[in-house]
Amino acid sequence: MKELYGAGILFFYFFKWPYVIGFPFLYFHGMQNNYFLNALWLYCLFLILKDFYTFYKRRKTNNED
Repeated sequence: MKELYGAGILFFYFFKWPYVIGFPFLYFHGMQNNYFLNALWLYCLFLILKDFYTFYKRRKTNNED
């Protein structure tokens, strides 16, 4: 299970930005509604928000030291 989790993290580390930017473009230019791709987009968006949160949290703790 750890290997699967690690592979997913590595895959989404490189895949999340192009997918978050490209999916709305495709969706509004004629792509059919697909619940799996919608959920995947939300997951990638969650990962990006988590990255921003951890970045600012580390930055804040480094500035306090």
